[in-house]
Formats: sequence, C-alpha cells, structure tokens
Amino acid sequence: MSAAELVIANVQMTSIDDVDTNLMQMESLLERVFEKHQPRLVTFPENCLYLRLTEGEKIPGFELSHSLFSRLSELSVQYKTYLHLGSVPLLIEGHLYNSSVLITPSGQVQPTYQKMHLFDIQLEGQKAIRESDAFRHGQKPNILEVDGWRVGEAICYDVRFAELFSQYARKEVDLILVPAAFLVKTGEAHWNILLRARAIESQSYVVASAQGGTHRGVRGGTRETYGHSISIDPWGNILGEITQSGPGFVINTLSRQQIENVRKQIPMKYHRRLPVG
Repeated sequence: MSAAELVIANVQMTSIDDVDTNLMQMESLLERVFEKHQPRLVTFPENCLYLRLTEGEKIPGFELSHSLFSRLSELSVQYKTYLHLGSVPLLIEGHLYNSSVLITPSGQVQPTYQKMHLFDIQLEGQKAIRESDAFRHGQKPNILEVDGWRVGEAICYDVRFAELFSQYARKEVDLILVPAAFLVKTGEAHWNILLRARAIESQSYVVASAQGGTHRGVRGGTRETYGHSISIDPWGNILGEITQSGPGFVINTLSRQQIENVRKQIPMKYHRRLPVG
C-alpha cells in the first residue's frame, strides 16, 4: 500500500569539477536537512557529483564500485531515506551516460534513468554546447517506486519534450523528478513555465532540483546556473522555490489526495484522443 503523503527534501547545489568538494557539499546539506526534518526522499540536481566547467574537457566516468557511492550508501542508511542523485557521469557497459542513481534506505545503489535528450545547442552570442560529444543518449523512460509512489524520471533538457511526460501521464505517475543545471538565459525565459506546464498536463507533482549560483572550478573554469529549485503540485501551484543563489533546500509534503482531487475534477485520462506515437 502506498503512503498517503510523501515528504521530500528538494536540494539545490553549486557543484564544481571536483568530486570530493561536491560530496562534502552533499554531506553538509544532508546534515542541515535532517537537523529538523525527516524526509523520505532527498533529491539532488543534475551533475551533483561532477560538473564540467570548461566545455570540451574530458568528463571522468564513474562506476558503481567507486568509493563515493559507498559513502552515499552509508548516508542513506544513516538517515533512513532514499537519495536520488539527479545525474552523474556513469559508465554503463563501457559507455558514458548522464544517469540518475537511486540509493535506497537499505543502502542499495541503483542506476535508474539515462538522459534521453542531450543538450546540443547554440544560443545567440554564446559558445555552442554539445552534450552528445561526451554522453550517449538514454533509450527509454523509467518509473521508480518510493513507498508505493510512482515516480517518473527526466533530466534537465528532457523538460522541453512533452512526449516523454505524456508517457508518464498515461501511466499515471504520482511524481516526476526533473533534476537540472539550467543556464541563466534559458532559465529566466523557460524554467518556471515549462515545469508548471508539465505538472498540469501530467496531473502529477513535479520536483526539480537545480544547480544554482557561480561555479568556480579547481582548474579555472567558471559557469553560472539559474537555480530556482522548485516543487509544483498537480494543479500547477508552486509549493516551494529556492530563490536565493547557491546551495539550499526546501521541504515539501506531497499528498495523494491532491492528485486524486485534480484528476477527478479534470479526468484527462478519459479524454485522450491521440495514440502513443
């Protein structure tokens, strides 16, 4: 039986190109979260353990045998919580994927979703960014289960592709996670409106943990990310948002009753006309 409520810590980070520094930041944030709260799920942003700050620089790939996963496993057991690593550069069968990882309260480490839509873009007046130069495309959506809650997964640029979220909506997920590292320019224009639209059309909660602030690398690279980690309910209401730059967190209690209320009022599942293409 699924829990009537799910308490989530939505965590924002300012990761850099140094794993040890990022792991220390995650440990510090977890300590702050659990001083006063007991969330059942803690969500971290895209690139939480390693953020490339110089375009074209080689990205180190992690295997699940890496000691950092052992440390995070210990923390999930210590705090009796699920840890969702929004994404890490994970080696799977010899290939590098931008992959989410779930760590259970028993300490089990599970690769879950590999980012399907890679960020190959050219903003006006800025250098091109080509995520596909480093990573392979993921091949399929994925749904987690946390205390009976069905949780769909996406990563950052995926938010622009409604067909992925349509699949989750058809499978009636309760929550969709969208960890991200949005640029400031695109974040100011599109972040809030895209995420609210995805919650409304999916009639599910959306929780988006973001990178935010000024990232200064150990090898001299710098980058700015938009932040504004946000939690949205199935009606499109903003439950919580981190408006300050830099690391932080917001605690939200998700209610199954709210999902049922929204779907009862506007029963979209009975009105869909187009087949899954």
